[in-house]
Amino acid sequence: MVNGLAATAAHYLALVALVDGAGLGAVWVANTLATGVGIAVSYLGNRSFVFRSTAAHGRALPRFLASYGGVFLLHGAGMAAWADWAGLDYSIGFVILTGLSATATFLLNRSFVFRG
Repeated sequence: MVNGLAATAAHYLALVALVDGAGLGAVWVANTLATGVGIAVSYLGNRSFVFRSTAAHGRALPRFLASYGGVFLLHGAGMAAWADWAGLDYSIGFVILTGLSATATFLLNRSFVFRG
C-alpha cells in the first residue's frame, strides 16, 4: 500500500506541476507525461519491497511495462473523457481512475510480472 501511495503521489505531483505549474492545457497530455514518473516509482517499489522479487530485470521489466501499458491507455482515455471532454475536475477523475488502475496493476503484478 505504501508503494502504491508513493507512486500515486509522484504521478499526481507531476500532473499538478504540468497542468497548474507549467500551464499545459491538455490534461491527457500532462497525465501521459506524469504517468512515466509514477511507473518508475511503482516498478522499483514493487520489485524491491512489495513482491521482493528476484526475477531478472530483463524478464520482469518488459512484463511490467506491458501490464502498465494497457492500464496506462485506459487511465489516459478515462482522463481524456473525464476532464477534457466532459469538463469535470481532473483531480476527482484522477482519484477514481487511479483506484481502478491500482487494483488492476496489483493483480497483474502478482499473477504475471513478479510471480515466482
